[in-house]
Amino acid sequence: MRGIPVYQAPRGTQDVLPEDEKYWRYVEETAVKLAGQFGYGLIRTPTFEDTSLFVRGVGESTDIVTKEMYTFEDKGGESLTLRPEGTAPVLRAYLEHGMANRPQPVKMYYLMSMYRYDRPQAGRFREFNQFGVEVVGDASPGVDAEVILLLWRFLEALGLKGLTIQLNSIGCPRCRPRYLELLVHHFTQHRMQLCHDCQRRLEVNPLRLLDCKNEQCQPAILAAPASADHLCDDCRQHFVDVRGMLEAIELPVVLNPRLVRGLDYYTRTVFEVYPPVEGAQAALGGGGRYDGLMEQLGGKPTPGIGFATGIERIIQNIKNQGIAVPEVGKPFLYVAYLGEAARLPAFELADQARRMGIPTVATLGPRSMKAQMKLANNLGARFAFILAEQEIEAGTVTVRDMARSTQWQEPRASALEHLLQAKG
Repeated sequence: MRGIPVYQAPRGTQDVLPEDEKYWRYVEETAVKLAGQFGYGLIRTPTFEDTSLFVRGVGESTDIVTKEMYTFEDKGGESLTLRPEGTAPVLRAYLEHGMANRPQPVKMYYLMSMYRYDRPQAGRFREFNQFGVEVVGDASPGVDAEVILLLWRFLEALGLKGLTIQLNSIGCPRCRPRYLELLVHHFTQHRMQLCHDCQRRLEVNPLRLLDCKNEQCQPAILAAPASADHLCDDCRQHFVDVRGMLEAIELPVVLNPRLVRGLDYYTRTVFEVYPPVEGAQAALGGGGRYDGLMEQLGGKPTPGIGFATGIERIIQNIKNQGIAVPEVGKPFLYVAYLGEAARLPAFELADQARRMGIPTVATLGPRSMKAQMKLANNLGARFAFILAEQEIEAGTVTVRDMARSTQWQEPRASALEHLLQAKG
């Protein structure tokens, strides 16, 4: 008979253990706070969507669609896909719920998991989490600048240091065709130097060539014409205005003429934020403008811009930079007892403390007092209440100050009130 298999988390996924809770809470609470300060409202979309939403929105020639999507057929015969990115679902919700009738722009943020069948490596998972924002309904350069500023202030509030913003403009449907012609001409001359994927991209989506991280393609990419040198007058002025607003608030912006991002829907402004490390998977977040995406999804022409950040990658950088993160989950009170007669009163006392707003852990089974005090200390409890036969008879509790290793007795009601005052 075969034994029970040793189960492990699927490749490209991870378990978040209690000791890492403080990092996740720190990042997510900072995201919620900053989004609120900038006037964004939370949106949640389904974990899976109609497959064609991503094929039309993300682009059928992108690596995400051709290689990375988790697609399945449900029992009704519908093709569904686990969400690989957040923008297309948010715009689908904007259309479905008539958000065009609301005051524009509509400013939304999300904290959601994404799924891509990608090669796992440091900072890259097949199931990963993002904090992202979308601003729909305003094409002005001030919106671009505010979205980039929000991303910067979020990472700054986390305490991350040495960051830089990489910025580029990839034009619009009016000026991009001419630029694409120049790209095709350039890369055709270097075709034999390109990797297999880039040779395919040259035929179906030449702009994606600039996004390749393969070493053999880098000489041709570095010699390629820059999109910012071939913008129409409107796109050029838009880019100048965005840069001017960012420079006015002294953000560390670096122009990167090779930056295009990995999705087909981007137009004009694209950006990424990098920490002071090297590597293809180093970017903490990025995004750009997608003024033509709404039409691709069946809506009226509606401008939009957004960003997404990888929470796992941010947490790794917080750890790498040694940033102190507030502890969470420590009980303020530990309730211990000795003897069967004290078990129920201790349980009731712990419940009363929690109802008063005091974080409390209680002993739930027989243990020695030494073991209980050791556990209270390991949990980081500030105080311990001890109940035994003599406290039950007297209607009191022994209060132990864990930090000072002192203890005293007092009536249970007053002990709880004093503890509540000490907690503040």
